[in-house]
Amino acid sequence: MRGSPPLEGQKALVTGATSGIGRAIALQLADEGVEVIVHGRDALRGAETVRAIEARGGRARFVAANLNDSTEVRRLAEEASDIDILVNNAGFSVFGDTAGLDAEKIDALFASNVRAPFLLVAALAPGMAARGHGSIINMSSMAGQIGLAGGAAYGATKAALASMTRAWAAEFSHKGVRVNAVAAGPVSTEGATPDRTAALGKTTLLGRAADPEEIAAVVGFLASPRASYITGAIVAVDGGRTAI
Repeated sequence: MRGSPPLEGQKALVTGATSGIGRAIALQLADEGVEVIVHGRDALRGAETVRAIEARGGRARFVAANLNDSTEVRRLAEEASDIDILVNNAGFSVFGDTAGLDAEKIDALFASNVRAPFLLVAALAPGMAARGHGSIINMSSMAGQIGLAGGAAYGATKAALASMTRAWAAEFSHKGVRVNAVAAGPVSTEGATPDRTAALGKTTLLGRAADPEEIAAVVGFLASPRASYITGAIVAVDGGRTAI
């Protein structure tokens, strides 16, 4: 006889959950019993993700917010309220020659990939700590650990997220809040550039890009009691790329 799902009764906020890795994470957590707050900017895709979760017997609702706007980030945190799991997945990438990347694009990268997770943790982690439990998982990237031509700005945002992960673990773990990051390798999603993803995949030890579900499975593990002694870790899920 099967028992209850491992995360039954918990609530999670997953940013950028209407497509790609974020959608796969939302489905994974819902399958494990979590009520998922699906964040995104597209209401139609948000509704579709919620329907997909409900069709599998899960619970979810959609909240829209533009994470480049700090006021909307704070509103998202208020609407999420008391959560047990925060997955900072939303963000975007820009690759190109350093000389050709304008200041506005750099600012947008850091607002989405660094400032938004910082503000969400600032708003939501204290509540987790007061309740004595919680799990925060930040989606970093192998780009934050290795040099990729054209990836200076994007890699810097992901390195910053990894650094914040370690600092937050030091700040909150003694109060029952585990903080970890997943440093993903190339992942085949509808939003990715297929040729770049395939080329990066060939540089990994496994010789291919990941499926979103392979990343989501690790997030599900880190959020669960199975990872109860893991905090402050930057978990490489990159096909072995950063091992060589």
